[in-house]
Amino acid sequence: MNAKKHCDTVEANVSNCAPSALYNASLTSEETTILADLLKVVADTTRLRILDLIASQPDAICVCDISSQFNQHPPTISHHLRVLRTAGLVDVEKQGLWVHYRATSQGKALLQTIRALV
Repeated sequence: MNAKKHCDTVEANVSNCAPSALYNASLTSEETTILADLLKVVADTTRLRILDLIASQPDAICVCDISSQFNQHPPTISHHLRVLRTAGLVDVEKQGLWVHYRATSQGKALLQTIRALV
């Protein structure tokens, strides 16, 4: 009979597990919440493509030019842009009658990290 207790099975009773020396998690609870929220924003394929399109431009891009790149209704594109703006991934500026978007440094950095995953 093996006297060693195993904690790596689903059936293991937590109270029978011997405590291990664990390092602290590298992310705080607040940091994981912020990161999870950002990941939810870019988990949508349309939003990720919009962010990539905006970040690829040397200058701010007009909302009309963004909408023309997608087979979705303008109110849907506006919703996605609002989500990206709320997350701090894009900035908006009004020029006359039109609204222009540019990627923030946070948006560009997040895209660079995502690209490194593929």
